[in-house]
Amino acid sequence: MPPFGQAATPDEGHINTLLSLSIAEVPKPFRNPNWKPPQRRNKNVKQIIADAARREQASASLLATQNNSGYSTPLPNSTPVASSIAQAGERLSNLALGQQQAPSVTYTNIESAPSMHPKKKYCDLTGLPAAYRDPKTGLQYANREVYGIIATMTQSQAEGYLEARKAGTVLK
Repeated sequence: MPPFGQAATPDEGHINTLLSLSIAEVPKPFRNPNWKPPQRRNKNVKQIIADAARREQASASLLATQNNSGYSTPLPNSTPVASSIAQAGERLSNLALGQQQAPSVTYTNIESAPSMHPKKKYCDLTGLPAAYRDPKTGLQYANREVYGIIATMTQSQAEGYLEARKAGTVLK
């Protein structure tokens, strides 16, 4: 060791050894060089709805061109009444042959089927999602604090909450 206060002068061999052991110069690939992002991209709701509207519009235009094919197009010198009678006759024959297409199901279409998902249950007092149901009163509640309130309720108060939910049970 050098005496106190004097700096040690490292020799060249010592410096070369330190440089050869240093990991600063070693390449560190943090990802695979052959990696490429996936080609499939998730769509948001707005894009999904726009695509569905475009497809529906395209199918409607295709259906319109099929309905306006040569045999249903009125002759140029025919009267509008005659053409409307011909179209009505064609619609009637399509109905008779069962060629009428079912209406497409949309969110605003009344013919759509009811939901198969179970109804969500909400707390009768707070409106929070209810995980529990009181067996004595039939009220749904979200947590322990609400249960404490339900336990102190009278029968008429509990029936009032059940009426508000349209549960329609009479407690005994």
